[in-house]
Amino acid sequence: MTRVLVTGGAGFIGSHYVRTLLGPGGPGDITVTALDALTYAGNPANLAPVDGHPALEFVHGDICDVELVDALMAGHDQVVHFAAESHVDRSIRDASGFVRTNVVGTQNLLDAALRHEVGPFLYVSTDEVYGSIESGSWTEDSPLRPNSPYAASKAAGDMLALAQHRTHGLDVRVTRCSNNYGPYQFPEKLIPLFVTRLLDGGEAPLYGDGGNVRDWLHVTDHVRAVELVRTRGRAGEAYNIGGGTPLPNRDLVDLIVRACDADWGQVRYVEDRRGHDRRYCVDHTRITGELGYRPTVDLATGLAGTVAWYRANRSWWEPLTAAAALL
Repeated sequence: MTRVLVTGGAGFIGSHYVRTLLGPGGPGDITVTALDALTYAGNPANLAPVDGHPALEFVHGDICDVELVDALMAGHDQVVHFAAESHVDRSIRDASGFVRTNVVGTQNLLDAALRHEVGPFLYVSTDEVYGSIESGSWTEDSPLRPNSPYAASKAAGDMLALAQHRTHGLDVRVTRCSNNYGPYQFPEKLIPLFVTRLLDGGEAPLYGDGGNVRDWLHVTDHVRAVELVRTRGRAGEAYNIGGGTPLPNRDLVDLIVRACDADWGQVRYVEDRRGHDRRYCVDHTRITGELGYRPTVDLATGLAGTVAWYRANRSWWEPLTAAAALL
């Protein structure tokens, strides 16, 4: 039986990973501990579909808590590390929490994993560590040139993880994913922000001229790729995970408006974000060639399913948007 510690296990992507591991078609020979600090974006309701599963333990705690992390690591074989502060706008306003969680917290986990010889240790990073690219796609050998405080903190964690492999031989594997979307995503990110506001008949803000390009990856494809890297990836290696659908934000918003049966009059152009990266695009040839990964959820289908989920689950997101309005 493999004992896996999943950090950020009540967050958007981490909870989807936990539900996938413990759901139909999961590996079966596994137990999961979901560790989450339950800050504003962590939600126990995200784990409701597997609540009571005999192979799941939930621990409310902080990855910066040295004693807690050490005790947990001693009882596990592997780590999948999703926990992170992740919203760029928040990092621009105050980067301190991002450094604490994404850098100090990651180092705390790595130190404990080394002490207890736990591995693989899979660090879930982001394509934002590469910065902006005018054309073409980043490979895993492209230099890391982050531009936002969030991206810089993730790049630091990414490099600390790989350094632990090179210095100490810890089995570390890194994934760098493009922009995720899907059910259970906290409604501050672009797609759920637009969907929830449009469904409520309100306005939604589009930065700048809407020409910033992002590659969109459904969370289902992302966690499938993460599982491939956990089970079959190479130690000391980084793997890009792309969705294969780069497009300008204004084109994405057009798709969202149509899926919500809304009107473009509800879209409001706003002043661009400081340091806003113009274009992201990753080359996922490595994970395709080595591990057989390919994205399976096309954007139109994924968006339709996402909008349908938010339509049907107002009880999940309405308290979150109401609370966010008070911040």
